[in-house]
Amino acid sequence: MLLTDVSEEVQEALAAHRPVVALESTIIAHGLPRPRNLAVAAELEGLVRSGGAVPATIAVLDGRVRIGLDKGQLERVARDDDVRKLGHRDLAPALATGASGATTVSATAFLASRAGIRVFATGGLGGVHREWTHSQDESADLRVLAGTGITVVCAGVKSVLDVPATLQRLETLGVGVVGFRTDRFPGFYLTSSGEPVDWTVDSPEQVAEVIHARKALGGPESALIVANPIAESEQLDPALHDRVLGEALDECAERGIVGQAVTPFLLDFLVRRTNGASLEANVSAIRGNVRLAAQVAAAL
Repeated sequence: MLLTDVSEEVQEALAAHRPVVALESTIIAHGLPRPRNLAVAAELEGLVRSGGAVPATIAVLDGRVRIGLDKGQLERVARDDDVRKLGHRDLAPALATGASGATTVSATAFLASRAGIRVFATGGLGGVHREWTHSQDESADLRVLAGTGITVVCAGVKSVLDVPATLQRLETLGVGVVGFRTDRFPGFYLTSSGEPVDWTVDSPEQVAEVIHARKALGGPESALIVANPIAESEQLDPALHDRVLGEALDECAERGIVGQAVTPFLLDFLVRRTNGASLEANVSAIRGNVRLAAQVAAAL
């Protein structure tokens, strides 16, 4: 791929048809406080390896896509204040101008698929925003996933979004959704959003069979979402979540915060008003998703 550097380890694994798991870098650069962000990044890569797969953390550095970061590159993403946040639409300008940036779900899924990686682990997806009928605001994740043939292991969509509307949008776009050992769509910080899923899979091997069946059927490329709930013992207290989220939404409206600024504001509000409990739930969810993604990649 033009302007892309794939690490030797990832290249060798792909060539030998060994399991590889893509990881986003936005959580490292923008999702967690320093210095914990670097420690979590290293931990997640370690979890992929312990699951028998090769980690491929993705970022853009100095105008080149990097698939599989070495220690120095991972440290740069974690520590450099100039690392931007790059969605799919930002990739071309970043490459053309020699910029550096951490990749979001949309950018990571696109780049991973282009490199031949079939499994991607993340925390929660973007989706349809609340008050969509007024703002027409939805995440670019949905459109990119509708045209990208990759399996995404996640803990649902961020709970600050309109979950029912997001599920409806995924259905409209032809993006497959299966619950992993659950018949309820996860709520990111919460084990359940309360919304049902149509299909449940019970093992990594069964996920792999779904992936194989999709490939055999052919047709339009689209993602498969494997919705993996956070353990009940690790979720954010539901009552606390609902109360603080309500307060966050009220303040967001009072301050006139709109567009791309809404989700970061709400997530930051949750971290502050839950004394970091939402952050711990976020990290726990990502750990579980990374473990499962490695198992799925190995089963493939």
